[in-house]
Amino acid sequence: MARRFFHIVLVLCMLGGGWVSVQAQTVDSKYFSETGHNVKGEFLTFYNSNPNALFLYGYPITEEYTDKSGLTVQYFQRVRFEYHADLPAGQRVQITPLGRSTYVSASPLKVSNTLACRNFPETGFAVCYDFLDFFDKYGKAAQFGYPISGFEYHENKIVQYFEKARLEWQPWKTEGQRVVVSNLGRIYFDQVGEDPGLLSPVKPLNNANTSIISLQARAFVWKAVTLPTDSQMVFVIVQDQNLQPVAGASCVTTVKWPDGRTEAMSLTTNASGVGTVPLSFVSQPYGSLVTVNVACTLKHLKGNTTTSFRIWY
Repeated sequence: MARRFFHIVLVLCMLGGGWVSVQAQTVDSKYFSETGHNVKGEFLTFYNSNPNALFLYGYPITEEYTDKSGLTVQYFQRVRFEYHADLPAGQRVQITPLGRSTYVSASPLKVSNTLACRNFPETGFAVCYDFLDFFDKYGKAAQFGYPISGFEYHENKIVQYFEKARLEWQPWKTEGQRVVVSNLGRIYFDQVGEDPGLLSPVKPLNNANTSIISLQARAFVWKAVTLPTDSQMVFVIVQDQNLQPVAGASCVTTVKWPDGRTEAMSLTTNASGVGTVPLSFVSQPYGSLVTVNVACTLKHLKGNTTTSFRIWY
């Protein structure tokens, strides 16, 4: 029992370990709380130059760094930026041709109405229907490159690959929003075997305030199995969208006992995002399950989770 308690304490200490260290501060940067990464310098200038940057590029998922080939790059959800110092100003930031790098042909679909299509002799493929409208609206070949496939089925979706991107059809969305850019940035990051540690969130470079956008609550008990008359401890951990600890979250733990009775207790998370609730009970029925529902709030944000333990002999 003591060994299990020591293990729980060790886990809680690790969860409160804080942020990854980063380089010196700079005012020429923007911090994205959604993913916990900065964009700076010419990469930021390039990002800001596109009025649809968030829609087309997504949030940054790494910091700017030098890859295995010696190239300065930064990954975003849907693209990768490259910095080429030898090019003229205004052309040094390039979008990696992730469409070409990730494309594998699979299940092509034939298009019967060619009047709704435009052929591209540069690559020998056509773009059709809503994909063509999207292509024209959001930058054409300068943004996406030329098509390198027709319509195909990938991951149970209709998609089309371009040199720099992949467009996909999401029919469950409202009309006019059904074509989106796939998250090839993360796909390529994994494909080339980049260090997963680069995905870890960091502090803002410019001392900007970070924003808590969502709460993630987790809970577990000290003992998975207890005696009918025993004590128990419920541990609650609250983290933000980047799995960083959230202090000051208000949580209500509601224990449902085997006889149908419920018991609610409140807690507030500490600097490590952790709170605890002690339980004591007597003469609980053998083999019964005790469930604990946890509801946490911080301003307008909410996070919920459930844990349980069983009464044994």
